[in-house]
Amino acid sequence: MSALGRLFKGGGAGRSKGRAGPTPQEALARLRETEEMLGKKQEYLETRIQRELAAAKQHGTRNKRAALQALKRKKRYEKQLSQIDGTLSTIEFQREALENSHTNTEVFKNMGYAAQAMKKVHENMDLDKIDSLMDDITEQQAVAQEISEAISNRVGFGDEFDEDELMEELEELEQEELNKKMTNVRLPSVPSTSLPSRPASSRKKVEDEDDMKQLAAWAS
Repeated sequence: MSALGRLFKGGGAGRSKGRAGPTPQEALARLRETEEMLGKKQEYLETRIQRELAAAKQHGTRNKRAALQALKRKKRYEKQLSQIDGTLSTIEFQREALENSHTNTEVFKNMGYAAQAMKKVHENMDLDKIDSLMDDITEQQAVAQEISEAISNRVGFGDEFDEDELMEELEELEQEELNKKMTNVRLPSVPSTSLPSRPASSRKKVEDEDDMKQLAAWAS
């Protein structure tokens, strides 16, 4: 079993008898505190490294023993600093993993709440009733459309009569009225005595004029 597995599983039975494990918020707060503490330790070690390096340079060849001791301390500090860098990387990875796990847990929990709410909403809904309701709505929409079209169409009063028959009847009425008027017109009486005959020369002149008029009309 890996170290990470032992961390989460090992000794679980003993801890289960005590209080429950820390919440994700508590664990994240502890990890951030540790990161802050190690960061301060880094700053301290970096200062000591610079100080020991300066001491080694100061002693130089005049006091080799002191210079070597300073370099040894510098190496130890550098080793500790390297270890702290590795520890910080591990803590940062653990913190990010815990944050992601906490986020996923909250998302899963909220999705569960939403699923329960949807289930509660759908408890009183019957698919058969929904289908029947949708059929009724579709049918009523079709009826409403037919009513709208019927109302918007022009009412065809008189469309049942043939227009040609009406025109023929109208012409008959007009002709009948015209006949009545012609009947009431009084024509002048024919004279009993014969009219004097027109002289031949006059008739010839009139005939010539009529011929000229017909010729002019034809030419035009």
